[in-house]
Amino acid sequence: MISEDLLGILRCPACVSGPTRRPGADPGRLELVKGAWLVCQEEGCGRKYPILDGIPNMLVETGDRWVSTAVADLPIPPKA
Repeated sequence: MISEDLLGILRCPACVSGPTRRPGADPGRLELVKGAWLVCQEEGCGRKYPILDGIPNMLVETGDRWVSTAVADLPIPPKA
């Protein structure tokens, strides 16, 4: 499980850096879903990051793999 403190500082890496940075003062906010996924809340992003063994896998490539998966269809436990 991710602590509220950690959830408060984690952001979607695709939405906060480089050419894919989203506008605004605090882009890339994440929501904890099913206790095992971090889902980006930016409109048009759709990246989802699994939490594996208590550690969020925050690689953009990992988030990209789950873009087309609906939140309701995310597997529990997450797949690597």
